[in-house]
Amino acid sequence: NAVIETVKGNISIRLFVKDAPRYVNNFVFLARNNFYDGLTFHRVIEGFVAQGGDPTSGGSGGPGYMLTRELNDLPLSAGIISMAQSPLGVNGSQFFLAYRDVSFLKQQGFSAFGEIIDGMDVFNSIKLRDPDIVSRAFPAERIISITIIAAVVRVLLVYITTMLSFSTGSDISID
Repeated sequence: NAVIETVKGNISIRLFVKDAPRYVNNFVFLARNNFYDGLTFHRVIEGFVAQGGDPTSGGSGGPGYMLTRELNDLPLSAGIISMAQSPLGVNGSQFFLAYRDVSFLKQQGFSAFGEIIDGMDVFNSIKLRDPDIVSRAFPAERIISITIIAAVVRVLLVYITTMLSFSTGSDISID
């Protein structure tokens, strides 16, 4: 899982590791290397999506590479996270969160790699901003950081089950 920390609060994301392993791996890699820290939601279109992950804040930036398209059968419903695309392909860092069902994007090769599980109120409060209409100088909502928490939770679960097994004398599994 991941937590997107914004100036307005946190948005918790469940990552679909089995359904989109390459997208998730890329997102986790960038987050753990602080790539997203200080970037913005540069494109926020009412009733559509909030897009972030562009170091230029204009919609054309990325980490210097593109991704191979990764398709799955997951619905593109409200609250999903997906990688952004351009005519050149799948952007290496830009992602969007959907305000509503955007299943029509499946025909263009978009796939979900996670979903919001907490913080919809924060997500819904992100200020609208269309970089095609407003100047780049117009302030955008800032992403403070993106933290990956799955590994920490797994370590805690292993520790807790180990302690429970030790204190009860029984074997406990956390599959």
